[in-house]
Amino acid sequence: MKTIFIVDDSATMVMSLKSSLEIAGFKVETAADGEQAMGKINGGLKPDLMITDINMPRMDGIELIRNARKVLRFTPILTLTGLICSAVGLWIGLFASPPDYQQGESVRIMYVHVPAAWLGSGGYLGLAIASAVALVWRHPLAEIAARAIAPVGALFTAICLVTGSLWGKPTWGTYWVWDARLTSMLVLLFLYLGYLALANAEDERGGEAGRGSAILALVGVVNLPIIKFSVEWWHTLHQGPSITLTKSAIAPSMLLPLMISLAGFTLVFGGVVLMRMRAALARTRATARSLRLAEAYA
Repeated sequence: MKTIFIVDDSATMVMSLKSSLEIAGFKVETAADGEQAMGKINGGLKPDLMITDINMPRMDGIELIRNARKVLRFTPILTLTGLICSAVGLWIGLFASPPDYQQGESVRIMYVHVPAAWLGSGGYLGLAIASAVALVWRHPLAEIAARAIAPVGALFTAICLVTGSLWGKPTWGTYWVWDARLTSMLVLLFLYLGYLALANAEDERGGEAGRGSAILALVGVVNLPIIKFSVEWWHTLHQGPSITLTKSAIAPSMLLPLMISLAGFTLVFGGVVLMRMRAALARTRATARSLRLAEAYA
């Protein structure tokens, strides 16, 4: 296996190159500056090729799609199906389903709030799984997946908190209480934001990109069962679970649009994540090709 030594102070670019070259089958060493590079060389590093002052090749949208379509070719279909299901579910929920006998019309917020809450938690579980694979097996695609999931999961968690506050005003008389379920969801948003901030800091700092953020993602998993069981472990204003594996307390006329909305939101979530992965893979594969050409002429 040939070794490529990348010396550049742009940590974001270095991380992208490192992932692409590992996918291509190279062993990659990195350094942020000349002093660090000389230290590694004096320490016995003998690279087959040294790359400095990285310039990412420019690619148009058609070429990006062509390079990634074999891996993620169903992304447009997935996203379009999700948008259609979301639109149908929301239309039925907002205009065709009956109001709740206790909460009245305000219950219609459920058709956005519940899917957003489920996907906020489910997205973090996916983030943690991808981070674990990247941390243990160092699979470059896992780190790309984790980076793609994090901002989407943070967005759905924020939507959950905002819609929950709007729902809480007519139901509880206030937009916010430090309820166990609400607080644990807020902690989930902070975990997402912490992961994104740490990942960006690792990109700027260079070195072993992704390790610290992956550890944070794994530590944050402890919050997921707290979110799930908070309404059972403590006395809270938030209602208990309405849907379990064996039964549902929601009327069929309200459950159907909720399930359609959940399916649509899930497909949109997956489609957006895959689009982000698609773009990242296309960039790294393009860079890998350019470096293989450089290695051939070295």
